[in-house]
Amino acid sequence: MTGRLSEVEARIGTVHKLGSVIGAMRGIATARVQDANQHVTAIRAYAQTIGDAIAEAMALLPDPGRDGQGAAPASHHAVILLTAEQGFAGTYNEQVFDAAAPLLEGTPDLFLVGDRGALVAAERHHALHWTDTMIAHPAQAVSLVTGLTDALFAMLAEAETPRVSVVHATPVGAGSFEVITKRLVPFDYARFPRPPHGAAPRLTLPAEQLLARLVEEYIVAELVEAVMLAFAAENVARMHAMIAAHDNVTQTLDSLVAQSRRLRQEEITEEIVELAAGHRQG
Repeated sequence: MTGRLSEVEARIGTVHKLGSVIGAMRGIATARVQDANQHVTAIRAYAQTIGDAIAEAMALLPDPGRDGQGAAPASHHAVILLTAEQGFAGTYNEQVFDAAAPLLEGTPDLFLVGDRGALVAAERHHALHWTDTMIAHPAQAVSLVTGLTDALFAMLAEAETPRVSVVHATPVGAGSFEVITKRLVPFDYARFPRPPHGAAPRLTLPAEQLLARLVEEYIVAELVEAVMLAFAAENVARMHAMIAAHDNVTQTLDSLVAQSRRLRQEEITEEIVELAAGHRQG
């Protein structure tokens, strides 16, 4: 009996330690979501500035004609998937791949971010054109996107009438996320209404070249935002997983504590019976 009780008490201690780890992981995930959300605000402000510059540059051209709405199907399609780097995120990666399934039909050029997502890609037999690890904190986003856009723009320079889409999760509501798909190329110029007539800006580049560089910068900003949103969503998923794990730990502890009390009571009862029997024999 004593052996069983000591085993249960040892397990209670182990579960308490596990609960502390789960609590710490949940706290880290919460802090990362808050940090990422703050960065998203700044990224969107920067993208808005670039968007205003694109509108100004478009006004300098007689007929840009680059809204991308009537583009013919492209011979190459690049798909960027932003997945999780670490575990304990539930079905996060599977949901990203499921949302991207229509885009992954055929043989697209797959740009994948996230080591956990690479495992899912291998299970689903998707070949990777380019891959890298997902960020562990917001400060790494620019470095990741720099490598991604270097590979992406190199492909765009070679492929005729390319299409590029990015698929990533984004936080929504109170503690949940959804997976969205955004087209990057052909670039949608219609998003930027021409500014009212005013003084023309002074340029040091031809308008066509300036517009092309601004578009590249805007795509970079979109990708940095997508990475930051995916990073936040991954940690939202981890928060949910840790909440579920915490509930399981609580239930397990309640069960173990009840079992230890029962065993302790049985042990006390046995000792009383033994003492009473010894007293009668004496």
